[in-house]
Amino acid sequence: MDMFKRCSVLLLAWAALQGAVQAEPYVDVLDLPALPSALAASSALRDVTRAGARMVAVGPRGHILYSDDHGSHWQQAQVPVSADLNALTFATPELGWAVGNDGVILHSRDGGLSWEKQLDGRVLGDQVLAYYQAKALAAPADPVWASWVGEGERLVAEGADKPLLDVWFADARHGYAVGVFNLLLHTRDGGQHWTPWLERSDNPQGLHLTGLASVDGALYISGEQGLLLKLSADGERFQRLSTPYAGTYFGVIGKPGTLLAYGLRGHVLRSTDGGAQWQAVKTDLTSSITAASLDASGRFWLASQAGDLLVSGDDGASFSPVAQTQRAPVSGAAFDSAADLVLVGERGIRTLALEQPQQP
Repeated sequence: MDMFKRCSVLLLAWAALQGAVQAEPYVDVLDLPALPSALAASSALRDVTRAGARMVAVGPRGHILYSDDHGSHWQQAQVPVSADLNALTFATPELGWAVGNDGVILHSRDGGLSWEKQLDGRVLGDQVLAYYQAKALAAPADPVWASWVGEGERLVAEGADKPLLDVWFADARHGYAVGVFNLLLHTRDGGQHWTPWLERSDNPQGLHLTGLASVDGALYISGEQGLLLKLSADGERFQRLSTPYAGTYFGVIGKPGTLLAYGLRGHVLRSTDGGAQWQAVKTDLTSSITAASLDASGRFWLASQAGDLLVSGDDGASFSPVAQTQRAPVSGAAFDSAADLVLVGERGIRTLALEQPQQP
């Protein structure tokens, strides 16, 4: 075959391939179930938590994995979407929720083996708009509601792209989800209905809300530009706490008597009075702290975007680096029922068998 004919054949084959590709129908990630992948456990993941004795992790492309043998083997759950998932929580060993991009909220009734969709960004904007329109109609003399109607209209105009970054449930019925631009949702019926709470946070700038955490009976929200919020005693509003750091917080962790907020460039703040006053904690890190966990002995563990691992045995007053045989970026951390630390990140899952402190 001469060069001209060879080129003609290649061009015809390329055109046929392009036609086949173009003919392939588009399927929204909110309608496309997560595809099975043999490499899911070694691919990017963003959060991990316990569901009783089971470990469950979430990540991009709708991947949800679970392990019943302390992280030795992982299996993929049945997930109805392929949207990127960012966080998850379990109120009981059976009942769990996961949130992600495109405003998606998923619910599991069987400990993370299978999931159903409760909400997505295609309807979230309409629900927010309808909620604030009803508020404005009920109180036409109050100009505040008109501004929130405008916020609902903005969400509708933007379409489905509404990333949710964290979720937390107090029990089987009461929960919260947070996301970008002050997106704050609350449910009292296990996620069957989600009520907008945008007006109930002291966040007039509409800053991103990055995390939720319950510490010693109080609920906290972390955010960008030094934003930390605490649910009021009556449970009706998230009130802003004053902190000495103006960068982004990625999360809050604590136990009775100690509260830590962690974030960009290795910053950690510590409070012993429920967030009224804060002191900086030295970490010697320049990388962002992106995950934290408490072990069975009450020690605080912090992990960074660069793979650093720190531990504190003095209630978060100081931290020491932990030697590792391998390092990898971390986005989520949790202890399993065997007291091993499970870490997830851009390179998948790894489990560290840690030496436990000697009991006095």
